[in-house]
This record gives sequence, C-alpha cells and structure tokens, in this order.
Amino acid sequence: MIEVRGLTKRFGAVTAVEDVSFTIGEGQIFGILGPNGSGKTTTIRMLCGLIRPTSGTALVAGIDVVRDPDGVKARIGYMSQAFGLYRDLTVLENLRFYAGLYGVDKDWHERAAWAVEAMRLGSASNRLAGQLSGGNKQRLALGCALLHQPPVVFLDEPTAGVDPYARRVFWQIIRGLASGGTTMIVTTHYMDEAERFDRLAFLSHGRLKAAGTPAEVKASFGEGLSLEDIFVELQEKES
Repeated sequence: MIEVRGLTKRFGAVTAVEDVSFTIGEGQIFGILGPNGSGKTTTIRMLCGLIRPTSGTALVAGIDVVRDPDGVKARIGYMSQAFGLYRDLTVLENLRFYAGLYGVDKDWHERAAWAVEAMRLGSASNRLAGQLSGGNKQRLALGCALLHQPPVVFLDEPTAGVDPYARRVFWQIIRGLASGGTTMIVTTHYMDEAERFDRLAFLSHGRLKAAGTPAEVKASFGEGLSLEDIFVELQEKES
C-alpha cells in the first residue's frame, strides 16, 4: 500500500529527513515514532503530498508523491492532533460539511450514518462538537477523515489528552477499520499504544533507526529494552 525509497528532505543546510525507506502493507497499523525533531512530521507531510521530497520517492496507494501529489491527497484521510472541526456545528453538521469538502454529495447521508455508527456517536449526533468529550471529539474527527473511504489514513497523535477508556475505545475502532483493509499510519508518544502496531519505524535525527514489528525493533536495540526505553534513549541523544 505504501512504498518509501530513499526519502530525503532538506531545508537549506538542514537535513530534516535523510534516506528513509520502508514499506507498509494493506490493512496494517503502522507507527512512525521518534522524539520531537526526529523527522516524523516532515516524513508524513511528504507522504501526504504536502511537501516535495528533495530526493527519493514514495508510492501511496499506488500514486507517486512526487509526480502526482494532488492524486495522493485525494486517496488519503488525515486526522490532526489538534481538534480541527467546527465547534459551533453539530456532529451531523460537521459530517455534512466535510462530506462536501471531499466531494461526497450524492450519498452523504449514507456515509454520515456510517460514520455515526462506526465511531459510536449515535447518542451525540445532534450535539454541538464543542460540547463533546475529548474521546467523542477524536472519534468525530476520525469519522470526518473517513467519509470519502480513503484506503490510507494518517493519524497524528490521535489519542493525546483523552482518558484511558476513550483511548481503548478509539483503538478498538482503529483495529476494526484495519481488519477491513484500511491502512493506518499513526504517530504517538504513548509507548503502550505503540505495542499495538503491526509494524513501526523509529526515526532519530532524520534517519531511520529501526523498522519492523515491535518485537523486531526492540530486539534490534538490545535485549530487554522496551519501546519506552528506546524512545527515552533516542530523546536523550537528540537533547
């Protein structure tokens, strides 16, 4: 579903991402991890077609991010860490608005009904988005990102600031979507969540330090280390 080869991005004299390569299969939950400044955001922005790589390439849902960035944007969903929906609109009004943005006009009622059910928002469908709990806000944002049925979805710190129960429900939904074939690319600072990933990539100073299953990544850093140990070690090196 995603193939990254030698992806590099320079901003003047600063190399934000250098020679990063990995692959992501259909229906996988794939984590991109690393301390602040490690190159995660720049990598994701390149994969989303928002910025052009300096060198290297990536195919996202079969589309080249260099040759056709607009085609990539049409094939992905994106959920930001910050709550970006309209607080003075209801859940259904937000879904209707985003359906229009994604060009889902003909069957928006069907898609909105699917999102309300899939995101477990039935009891809140007529409430203002600004009055929702943190967990419901995040599920609404995910529902909006999925209205056009993208095969690939990027989730940037999707459970930041929500309570443990809301995090558990959110991950149940994520796992269900992945089992249905949707590929999920996730960033998180919660290392217990990272253990849920099918595969992950650890970045540091713009370079790929390890990629594979959680068990494979831990083994590559040394026996007995947890993902949290690895994260802290990389953070200390970047400080």
